[in-house]
Amino acid sequence: MKNSHELIPLKIIASGVALPENKVYSTDLDLRLNKPKGFVERHSGIEYRYHSDYQASQAKLAADALHNTLETHQISPDSIDLLISASAIPIQALPYSAAHILNESQLKAGTACFDINSSCVSFISALSAASGLLATRQYQRIAIVSAEMASRGIDWSHQESSLIFGDGAACMIVERGDGKSGIVTYKHETYPEGLELCEIRAGGTRKNLRAGMEDSDFLFQMQGKPLFKLTASLIEDFTARVLASANLAMSDIDTVIPHQASHLGLKHIRNRLNIRDERFVNIYRYRGNQVAASIPSALHEAMMTERYYGRDYVMLLGTAAGLSLSEMILIP
Repeated sequence: MKNSHELIPLKIIASGVALPENKVYSTDLDLRLNKPKGFVERHSGIEYRYHSDYQASQAKLAADALHNTLETHQISPDSIDLLISASAIPIQALPYSAAHILNESQLKAGTACFDINSSCVSFISALSAASGLLATRQYQRIAIVSAEMASRGIDWSHQESSLIFGDGAACMIVERGDGKSGIVTYKHETYPEGLELCEIRAGGTRKNLRAGMEDSDFLFQMQGKPLFKLTASLIEDFTARVLASANLAMSDIDTVIPHQASHLGLKHIRNRLNIRDERFVNIYRYRGNQVAASIPSALHEAMMTERYYGRDYVMLLGTAAGLSLSEMILIP
């Protein structure tokens, strides 16, 4: 290790994903939105994404990712002693989403569970929390599930944001491990001047039947240019401080797994942070922006394509509504 930081033990022992059956090609959206052929793919950078039908269950999608992980890696559901739901959009206001996922899952009744929500970077936050809980040895094996149905919140009248979202779920199962793998460094910062640049206003106490609400309050709203400008002003310095805290340079990072925000956002991040293309995991063209499920889905892809295990350093990075920035460097 190049850094003198004490490694926080964490081992990802299994991963899996789940996707809705409905594959939505950009050519389908050309027809739906009455656009010329090729318009949506050209503007979104997506060939296809997955959208759930309106009767589908987010909890079931999450449980499918969990079961895919357990079955693929032959892990007993009874061995999971904590379930964390790391998603941006809850299933409902109460009870919390993890309880719904537990109900749909093969995990035994009585399994501890709770939610972590830091929007698109919820999974990174959950990994950090899980490492701390594993360090106490109160839990031995934790399942982290991120499941999103972003298509439910699309405002089709807003061209900038309506074309980029996809649905999906991903799961990681983590243990403390033998101390040779874990978190080298982790940083999360929030800049509330970006609070209203990316939001869904309803769903809590701010916009509801008694406080007053409109239909648009339930849909995703984004001010793209101001959001991009604020993110661009922060990301380079933030990343430099993350790398410096571990005595590393970007050239030391073998694999970078970013939030799959948009094709332009990914290009900007890769160029501004000087990340070589072969080290940059990009699944956006076939998934779109899956909100909090984006980073663990890309991490799963890295594992399946031999870009995680056996590497020296792997970086997870993302920006999120808030405006939040989050980065973590792992030794697999």
